Amino acid sequence: MPKKSKREASIERMGEVMREFMARAVLFQDAVARHGGINSTDMQAVSLLMSEGPATPGELAERTGLTAGGAITAVVDRLERAGYVTRERDAKDRRKVIVTARVETVLEKVGPIYGRVGQRWADYLATLDDEQIEFANELFARAAEVNREEIELLRES
Repeated sequence: MPKKSKREASIERMGEVMREFMARAVLFQDAVARHGGINSTDMQAVSLLMSEGPATPGELAERTGLTAGGAITAVVDRLERAGYVTRERDAKDRRKVIVTARVETVLEKVGPIYGRVGQRWADYLATLDDEQIEFANELFARAAEVNREEIELLRES
């Protein structure tokens, strides 16, 4: 078997690093959610409400991919009981219910964790030059795009 080039070895290592990063990110999010008294699926639903805005339960189901049965209703019920979201009738269409994240609850329950991690990242990023930061931005943006596309493919099949 021929010896790998430095580039081939680096690309192989990148695959290993990315797999570990993704696994650790999922485990981190699960640990944060549990610390905040909810499960990781519920935490992701709150996160989507914060980043993409309030939604009907149907819209939130679509964002999360929780389209089976009453799964999204159970998520919203748990989040409401834990104080992470509110449910209100739509002022324009009283038949609709709008689910909104309670940002103050998120900040109270898990904000300090994200603040600590954010500071650690800021400290590390301060050691990089502008070109390295631009590369990292491109790498993570592309990784997120690949993940988004793969999620769509999996949901379609």
